[in-house]
Amino acid sequence: MSKPISMQKRIADLQESRAKTQAGGGQARVEKQHAQGKLTARERLNEFLDEGSFHEVSLFRRNRTTSFGMDKADMPAEGVVTGTGTVLGRPVHVASQDFTVMAGSAGEIHSKKVVEMMNGAIENGTPFVFINDSGGARIQEGIDSLSGYGQVFYANVKLSGVVPQISIICGPCAGGAVYSPALTDFVIQTRKAQMFITGPKVIKEVTGEEVSGEALGGADAHQAVSGVNHFVANDDQEAILIAQKLLSFLPQNNDEMPPLVDTGAPIEYDPGLAEIVPVDGKQSYNVKDVILRLVDNADFLEVQASYATNMVVGFGRVNGRSVGIVANQPSVMAGVLDINCSDKGSRFIRFCNAFNIPIVTLVDVPGYLPGVAQEHGGIIRHGAKMLFAYSAATVPLITVVLRKAYGGAYLAMASRDLGADRVFAWPTAEIAVMGAEGAASVVFKKEIDADADPVAKREEMIEEYRAAFSTPFVAASRGLVDDIIDPGETRIKLANALELLANKRKQRPSKKHGLNPV
Repeated sequence: MSKPISMQKRIADLQESRAKTQAGGGQARVEKQHAQGKLTARERLNEFLDEGSFHEVSLFRRNRTTSFGMDKADMPAEGVVTGTGTVLGRPVHVASQDFTVMAGSAGEIHSKKVVEMMNGAIENGTPFVFINDSGGARIQEGIDSLSGYGQVFYANVKLSGVVPQISIICGPCAGGAVYSPALTDFVIQTRKAQMFITGPKVIKEVTGEEVSGEALGGADAHQAVSGVNHFVANDDQEAILIAQKLLSFLPQNNDEMPPLVDTGAPIEYDPGLAEIVPVDGKQSYNVKDVILRLVDNADFLEVQASYATNMVVGFGRVNGRSVGIVANQPSVMAGVLDINCSDKGSRFIRFCNAFNIPIVTLVDVPGYLPGVAQEHGGIIRHGAKMLFAYSAATVPLITVVLRKAYGGAYLAMASRDLGADRVFAWPTAEIAVMGAEGAASVVFKKEIDADADPVAKREEMIEEYRAAFSTPFVAASRGLVDDIIDPGETRIKLANALELLANKRKQRPSKKHGLNPV
């Protein structure tokens, strides 16, 4: 009778097997990864998670495919590292693709491991973070690989609006793989990474167009042109820092409030605010200068900073409370609303509403962008997304009209009629159907045409209209503005309003969901 293997030997075998599996594709492939300026899957998790907090799940899972030589393939951990850990002391579920193992290709079990973490996130109410670095679907597994992708997409939608989902793109992400990041809340892409449905070679074969991988799917292209990603990072380490900072503003799930942080920032009168915004509505300024003076310690995390730059969105804190900021940018296209910024703004508003983050809206908008391209591109349906997002929001909505607020764009920027809880206006605010110049030409057309000096008469009528209607006082008299304030008081007013509205409850009619304009 053979002697049983001792516990010590079994433990030694376990440790050896664990070390071999955790080594991924081996030292040569790890060195190749480093030579490309990229971290490995496990190194990324070590950087992202609090020290010593990572607990790996399903280390020894293996695929069941035997065709095309897969029965002999060595794929440690199925090419994806999954588990749990903490970020800034708060739990998260994570998955990190290992490019050193069969180029991080996604097969059936690879995807099942990812889905198991996603299900764990929704069951335990934690954010889910997926670090992508993959050559795509594992072709050898055929339809099983596609099925795995489908299960990930289904889980992405199930998690949507329940727990925050963040995708970090650190390497290639092509074909069907790109749809999982697109279904998450935020995409952080490094300059080493590329994303596209079809690559340059296929595009050239099908359409004849020639384009480089970087121009087609690089980080800058997806930030400034397509709007697919939300943040651009120079390398893996910076991407991880962005993800950590982003999580610091967010609640764990949709049943919780964002964390209240003692920032030590005083709430006091700020005389410098009055100096930023020119009284002349034709002069531009950078609205970020206003934002930085309103949030605690000038700490503002801008989202999609290079996309649709006529609108600024991002996260900050006021008196320690997380807020989402939505602001027109007068230094870009005078801050008009167009197709792209309407998409950008409405999606951000919907995210904040899903996760109980109050929204502060800073208004300086002359209207919607006119033009054939905008009309044919669908500005009606895209612009309606802003109306829908604010009207559907139940979180605290605080609006500050800095200067121009004209026509339908005024309504779309969290007006009282769309549900704003508090509306403040600076003395420079001009709240009207349209600008004085355009309005005078319409309202006083007969008087101007009949006058001996129509140019002088027009200027006179412009000033008369501006004095009567292009002020915040008419809106205040109708109850559409709660208070006209000294700019220096703005941070104080915001802090007080956020405190008062902290327990806001707003019931909506029972329904499956509204039909968001598409």
